[in-house]
Amino acid sequence: MSGPLVHAVGLRKSFGSARRPVPVLDGVDVTLAEGEVVALLGPNGAGKTTTVRILSTLLLPDGGTATVAGHDVVHDAARVREVISLTGQYAAVDEKQTGRENLAMMGRLAHLPRRAVRGRVDDLLDAFDLAAAADRRVVTYSGGMRRRLDLAAGLLARPRVMFLDEPTTGLDPRSRQTMWEVVRQVVADGTSLFLTTQYLEEADQLADRVALIDDGRVVAEGAPSELKRRVGDAAVELTFATPEDAAVVGSAGVGPEVLGLAAPSPAASGRPFASAASTPFASSAPTPARPVAAAVATLRVPTDGSVAHVRDVLDAVAATGVEPERWEVREPTLDDVFLTLTGHAARTRDRSADGGGSPGGESSDQSHAEEAAA
Repeated sequence: MSGPLVHAVGLRKSFGSARRPVPVLDGVDVTLAEGEVVALLGPNGAGKTTTVRILSTLLLPDGGTATVAGHDVVHDAARVREVISLTGQYAAVDEKQTGRENLAMMGRLAHLPRRAVRGRVDDLLDAFDLAAAADRRVVTYSGGMRRRLDLAAGLLARPRVMFLDEPTTGLDPRSRQTMWEVVRQVVADGTSLFLTTQYLEEADQLADRVALIDDGRVVAEGAPSELKRRVGDAAVELTFATPEDAAVVGSAGVGPEVLGLAAPSPAASGRPFASAASTPFASSAPTPARPVAAAVATLRVPTDGSVAHVRDVLDAVAATGVEPERWEVREPTLDDVFLTLTGHAARTRDRSADGGGSPGGESSDQSHAEEAAA
């Protein structure tokens, strides 16, 4: 076929009552080319899961059109389901069966030949590092193992398009890294991938193209590197012990502005790649020589990233007689992109972590909409 493998134009969807509808999608346009990984990035309730549910034929749109492999998701839903696979936010595996039995069952449900299923199951167990646990009941599996098994089940029929809806939600950093390697192998084997995530690093690691979604609309789209260039260049960031020290260096013309005055927070991350309109942000963890409650200030000095220019900046700082506590050369991140283009951070609290996940697989977008309608 010619054209995009997935092509959605003007998708609209509202939840809530007819008298008080709450829009979740307000004209979403997305595409996925053959062999591509596209990440739909945004906070909970932005419309990511609703978009996936429409594209995978689980939900009817209120407006707009969408095709997958040339088949309309509304009028040719059965044909769409023949070429796709969906892995949702929560692993859909049977805890009472073994890993091998789960995969064999999914093969039978997909009407695959029994002989072909047996070999395919063995291949997937090896590929997803589950062979040693293949004959154990899934109830004994860790969260990361369940996610890998769920992903393997979706690949039994060798789909052309796989939809991954926040595949690493709730996983620890090591399990997340393992999942990323698995996803890369899936793409290398020929499956095109549509990924939704609220983890900026995940989109940066896996996606060829990122669509930033906010309030039901795609607000920016492009390769991660392109989006970062839209935000700005690299900079030297210097952290000082006191706001007064930062002011001394800033008044000497080294830094254009004092970007933030705040108490340091070990949990803080994703600081804005600020411009003149920057707001205060928390610095990273303090050094042991200074109490946690002490105020800090950070200066950002734009640089071309070259060694010579960074050295010039540091020489200029040294000439003021003020010693920074630390400094780093930092390029913009996808977090900076999202903050700049939407006005708020993309990384949000995982609702499932505190029992706030949607029951019965209900999308978080729908939950947020219904909460708003109430």
